[in-house]
Parts: sequence; C-alpha cells; structure tokens
Amino acid sequence: MDRRRILYAEFTATSGNEDRVAELVRSLAERVRAEPGNLVFAASRKRENPAEFFVYEEYADADAFEAHIGADYGVEFNRRLAALVEGGGSALTWLDAL
Repeated sequence: MDRRRILYAEFTATSGNEDRVAELVRSLAERVRAEPGNLVFAASRKRENPAEFFVYEEYADADAFEAHIGADYGVEFNRRLAALVEGGGSALTWLDAL
C-alpha cells in the first residue's frame, strides 16, 4: 500500500502581487524541502499567465503531511498568501498514486 500523501495546490495572485506571491512561494519551498517527510515540493507559474501558480507536493505519509501543515512557517505563509491571491487561498486537489 502506498502511504504517500500527494496533492497539488493552485492559486492566482491578484493584480500587482504576482512577484510578491512568487517570492513567498520560493521562501516556503526552501523550508518545506528540508522537512524530513517531504518527498517533492515543485512550485511553478503558468507560462501563459504568470499570475497563476501550481504547486505539486508529495509527503511520505499522513504523519509527514500533518507535520508539514502544523509548521509555524506554513501557517504564516498561508496567512500572508490569503491577502495576495484571488479567493483568499489555494485550491487543493488530492491525488492517488498509480
């Protein structure tokens, strides 16, 4: 049984905040990639619309994901992101490995 937690997040920066969001994501990426249970944290912007962001994430298991979402810096990231993106946050999509 594959125990990984796999998801992607999508969000769109509000006008004028595209680069601020990119910097927030870059800063978060460094910290998340250092988490013991993180397997992948790949952040991208859409080529045709750089205001749209896509983040693919994999964690070893549910415990690793819970540790990730409980990290202080992640909570702070989400608080700051809410003010800079449409809808006040990201849309998460959960995936199952094949």
